[in-house]
Amino acid sequence: MHYQWDFALLLRYAPLFWSGVLVTLGYTAATILIGLIIGLAVGLGRLSKSRLLNIPLVAFIEAFRCTPLLVQIVWFYYALPVLLGIQIPAVAAGILTLSCYTGAFYAEIFRGGIVSIEQGQWDAARALGLRRWGVMRRVILPQAVRRMIPPFVNQSITQLKNTSLISTIAVPDLLYNGTLITADTYRPLEVYTVVAVIYFALLFPSTLLAQAYERRLAARPR
Repeated sequence: MHYQWDFALLLRYAPLFWSGVLVTLGYTAATILIGLIIGLAVGLGRLSKSRLLNIPLVAFIEAFRCTPLLVQIVWFYYALPVLLGIQIPAVAAGILTLSCYTGAFYAEIFRGGIVSIEQGQWDAARALGLRRWGVMRRVILPQAVRRMIPPFVNQSITQLKNTSLISTIAVPDLLYNGTLITADTYRPLEVYTVVAVIYFALLFPSTLLAQAYERRLAARPR
């Protein structure tokens, strides 16, 4: 069977592809920002020695890290409204799920970066008379941030790919718009090839920048 490729047919759908890209980027930026706030709060909370605080935070982290993101999106959109007795729009459900999901990973990045600092650094800072917040702000965080940045950047890049799953609840992102174009043109090979190329064009430069930054960090004297 000889298939005749026809990408020219898709030119009139360029605005729909473009709007899908904007929605995808918007979701990525918004959920990274909100996830960063969630991750910082949860990660710092995990440093507490209180079991009463740690148990629910660990439960939050593991619930999101140990279940598929697609299942979470479907649950937040279909099941949570039943439990709360309110209707949750697809846009809100998508943002809430993606933010909590990436926030759980960011929390462990924050916590891991901070606890990776050698105990001697804490002891030396305390010996200088710094209080706990002063130790954290002036001594620990500047060192920990360097260790956090590579996994943080990698997780943020992954988040852009994760946004494609919100198409399952009819959020008009790039993949969902691709589905609409496919239904209109009956040309799935061309449409999904273009969608894949667009995702690659968005992600590959980010990956190169992340790798370059990691090499730069590694080359810096410690």
